[in-house]
Amino acid sequence: MNQIVADELHAYANPAKIPDYMRFFKTGKGDYGEGDLFLGIKVPDTRKVVRKHFTALSMEEIGEFLSSPYHEHRLFALLVLAERYKAKQFAALREDIYSFYIENTARINNWDLVDVTAPHIVGAHLLGRDRGLLYDFARSDDLWQKRIAIISSFAFIDKGEFGDTFAISDILLRDTHDLIHKAVGWAIRNVGNKDTEAMLAYLAPRYKSMPRTMLRYAIEKLDEDMRQRYLKGLV
Repeated sequence: MNQIVADELHAYANPAKIPDYMRFFKTGKGDYGEGDLFLGIKVPDTRKVVRKHFTALSMEEIGEFLSSPYHEHRLFALLVLAERYKAKQFAALREDIYSFYIENTARINNWDLVDVTAPHIVGAHLLGRDRGLLYDFARSDDLWQKRIAIISSFAFIDKGEFGDTFAISDILLRDTHDLIHKAVGWAIRNVGNKDTEAMLAYLAPRYKSMPRTMLRYAIEKLDEDMRQRYLKGLV
């Protein structure tokens, strides 16, 4: 691991924040983040170090941060990959960055790690490409691969492409995990931000049977009267 970068990250560590982070990211026994370790670094501070060093690190060094037991180290590595994917000077390496990300999904093991990177690497890379991998992920038994599948589709939504978001949502519609309910609802709402009619057409035959949390997230931006009609099954 690059010690200079590690020292810069650790300079922002605040041990007093660690208990809060452990509760927030559900690290207790049986929880989705069980056993995760924290340094107490705020995300904006992690991003400062990313901006300073994302061009200089080797893929081996990035991999070492991604393999760390510390959450903030993994977040740092993933944000470096996202910055590289966007940067023109790394355009020729985008396939390698995407492949590295996909090969290391076992280390992308909390919702924030997925949410700040999947649209910018996986989604961005699959624009104009075959998206079969996302369907494989959506059908997997892995919580984080399922979340990567739906969150990656945000890149398609931004381009006005809703088909994959709806198809992946259908696969996940009966999932039992709250984090998937929230992610799918969020994705449907993002479609609504672009095209309310498309969102409402998707919800019409499904809203009465979808998980309540998923529905609440999906209809969050509707006016209060319409929201209540959906929640009461009166649409």
